[in-house]
Amino acid sequence: MPEPFAGLPSLNALRVFEVVSRHLNFRLAADELGVTQAAVAQQVRGLEAALAIRLFDRLPRGLGLTDAGRRYSTSVRDALAMLQEATRALRPQPASLTISVTPSFASKWLIPRLGAFTQAHPGVDLRVLATDQLSRFHTDGVDIAVRYGRPPFGPGIDAELLFEQRVIAVASPALLAAGGAPSDLDHLQGLALLHDAHNFWPGYLARLFGRAQAAKRNLRFNQTALAIEAALAGQGVALVTDLFVHEDLCSGRLVQVFDQALTVDKHFYLTWPRKGHPAQALAYLRQWLREQAALSSSFSIA
Repeated sequence: MPEPFAGLPSLNALRVFEVVSRHLNFRLAADELGVTQAAVAQQVRGLEAALAIRLFDRLPRGLGLTDAGRRYSTSVRDALAMLQEATRALRPQPASLTISVTPSFASKWLIPRLGAFTQAHPGVDLRVLATDQLSRFHTDGVDIAVRYGRPPFGPGIDAELLFEQRVIAVASPALLAAGGAPSDLDHLQGLALLHDAHNFWPGYLARLFGRAQAAKRNLRFNQTALAIEAALAGQGVALVTDLFVHEDLCSGRLVQVFDQALTVDKHFYLTWPRKGHPAQALAYLRQWLREQAALSSSFSIA
């Protein structure tokens, strides 16, 4: 019984032919394949000899496909695509998850910790969707989200407290060294107050000094991360979630201006649809986020 695929050229020769047929240039094909230009030319000559047909016209500048070469390149490309798909189907694909967070949460808390997650779970393909808009789980393809507020977050949505929010006033050491740490409201009025979209300053001043007097100088930002960057640049005093400035406080890039913290009734929650992603990868991500939140919450500011 004859071999079913007897007479076929080598797979390597067909792969080289497919690449050359796209570039119509031996040098560019060699660059893509990571071999020498002479090796590519040799494979093409060998394939033409084995088929007893000319596949390329050698032109003054580059190559051109003959009619036979053009028809053959289409068939070979389709056949290689089928082989690639069959091979891909045999291999387990990485579990894909999308987490939705705000840009400030992403830059100041999540991203610095992601290396530990990817190292522990290399089989999880994680996509971070950082947006100030409220992502919709099904429409936006979101598997899990970190949302700021109070539950419930909607029908069919499970919520679990990630960490409570504790708001503190921070500034750069250079700013305080120049004018001294503010001891009263009048002294604080000499510094610019850095606001984010949460506008915590009125409540904080009322708690600290018994009155929410308007500041003489204010800078307002739509994201907490921007207020933190302004504080790092010595532009004023920011009122931010303590966990977002953990590393900056530990390194001395920022210092806490007042011992008092403001506790609010809105916190950070893990949320996910009850009829969502069933994969084990989601359980891994939830557990990892819980562990990271517990580590962060154990940090205590004197």
